[in-house]
Amino acid sequence: MVPEPVILDVDPGHDDAIAMMLACGAPELDVCAITSVAGNVSLEKTTRNALKVLSFVGRTDVPVGAGAAAPLARVLRTAEHIHGESGLDGADLPEPVLVPDGRDAVRLMADVVGESPEPVTLIPVGPLTNVANFLEEHPRLRQNIRRVVLMGGSIGPGNVTPAAEFNVYVDPEAARVVFESGLPTTMVGLDVTREATAGPEELERLRSLGRAGEVAAGLATYYYARAYRRTYGLAAPPIHDAVAVAAVVEPAILQTRSMRVDVECEGVLTRGETVCDVYGVTGGSPNAEVAVGLDREAFFEILFRSLEEI
Repeated sequence: MVPEPVILDVDPGHDDAIAMMLACGAPELDVCAITSVAGNVSLEKTTRNALKVLSFVGRTDVPVGAGAAAPLARVLRTAEHIHGESGLDGADLPEPVLVPDGRDAVRLMADVVGESPEPVTLIPVGPLTNVANFLEEHPRLRQNIRRVVLMGGSIGPGNVTPAAEFNVYVDPEAARVVFESGLPTTMVGLDVTREATAGPEELERLRSLGRAGEVAAGLATYYYARAYRRTYGLAAPPIHDAVAVAAVVEPAILQTRSMRVDVECEGVLTRGETVCDVYGVTGGSPNAEVAVGLDREAFFEILFRSLEEI
């Protein structure tokens, strides 16, 4: 088996950190680079958190490129009320032994994609600013991108407004660029990531896997206890971002439907809404595979197996 080359674009964030650990432990993936973007917290903090996670899992070979500090056309909206002031409050992670790469996120993406002998898969699990900048600045490199598998959006209700999911809401203009890029795109939205909740059995299993599992369980329970239970009424912590990574490891964990996805940028009440033409009523050409179902058990088996490898 030849591992699939991937770039993770992250804004850690507790579930971003779990997604990174999954990617680093999955033998099916070759993590070529990590790029950071402002989102859950500021760029300085998301970059530092990415370095901390990679240092923790011993992946000093993976370069980290700091990216956009603000959305394309908006004031940055962050989520300290979910993830704490550091973005990883409550996480028992050592100080990073890595430093950021000398290249920024777009330059690092361009170098990895341009030099890879195999097409590279992009896995953005934060606001899509870096990916949009890369696509606009390096259009010729699109031919060496296998696909984009993003965590973001929703067919149904949002989580930051009634209409919008956080990652798309933060930078809807960037999301529009990605969905209109013509690249094979899979949207892993709230409709399925809300199913990836770690209940008592899953948390116990995580804690049995050693230090990586213990940290993952701690990350999940911290941000759940902080806000998810009272705000969203979920019975257990959802591990949103890791679902997108697991779907690259094994696409069959998702049930998807081809549909047209447009991103609302102008609406006063609907900024950041991913308008999914579920029934094809507009006649628009589909531009994404949209996740509509998740094999929850298979997702957790991928997570457990990957963390056990760390």
